[in-house]
Amino acid sequence: LVSVSRSKNQIMKSKEKIEESVEYILQNKIKKCDLGIVIGTGLGGLVNTVNIIAEIPYSSIPHFPVSKMEMQNSRIIFGKINSREILIFDGRFHKYEDLNYFQITYPIYIMSRLGVNKLVLTNAAGGIDLKFKKGQLMIIKDHINLQGGSPLAEKENFGMGERFVDMSRPYSKDLIEKVVNIAIQSKIEIVLGVYACVLGPQLETSAEYKYLKIIGADAVGMSTVPEIIVANQLGIECMAISVITDLCDPENLEPINIKEIIDMGKKGEKQLLKILIKLLQDV
Repeated sequence: LVSVSRSKNQIMKSKEKIEESVEYILQNKIKKCDLGIVIGTGLGGLVNTVNIIAEIPYSSIPHFPVSKMEMQNSRIIFGKINSREILIFDGRFHKYEDLNYFQITYPIYIMSRLGVNKLVLTNAAGGIDLKFKKGQLMIIKDHINLQGGSPLAEKENFGMGERFVDMSRPYSKDLIEKVVNIAIQSKIEIVLGVYACVLGPQLETSAEYKYLKIIGADAVGMSTVPEIIVANQLGIECMAISVITDLCDPENLEPINIKEIIDMGKKGEKQLLKILIKLLQDV
């Protein structure tokens, strides 16, 4: 009985935190919106195309986590691209930032309460498939969760939705088809692939890259999958696009080059922006 009581109290606390965050956000000129985007590390150029109506730093929102990462702007933006209203979470959270999964996925709960039913996530990833090119875009068609945990298994998530969430189609077939068609029409090279989500923050060894290839990964990163899991739990239609910033050749592994990774991120981001702007006109 004590355990059940504690669980119910935890559910109430989690829901109360979310409601208090949402109340504050709505009081600060952010409006409810059906379309949301989460921007990955170093991919904030989309904001420059937005007619910003209102923005709030994460740090001012009650109960909202604050990123410890560089290259994260950490803010919510409500605005328009052309005439399409959009809710942008500019900056995300990672497990290696000493956060739990409830904190990592907190923006997804908030988006759901703000009316978002279509969600696009972006990230930077390392290419396991050596046919990829640096700066290329990859639509995530499926993923492998190697973080050793799930947001659905934490007590803060209990009562938030289905406990045993179906993941047979975690990524929207309709949204993927739209993006593929846009890429073809725009003559932008894009591929579909499987994304492996690891804990980090260290990068992988040569042996680990070989392992990832063997189990079917085409790219690797340290984010996105927890958010996708919660989006599916909450019934949000979602998709994710990776910018391939580096190639992970286990036979010719070189020390990390941060400048080159940033440059490749910016190169891929230009193509990503073209796709996202056209996608917004069709969803």
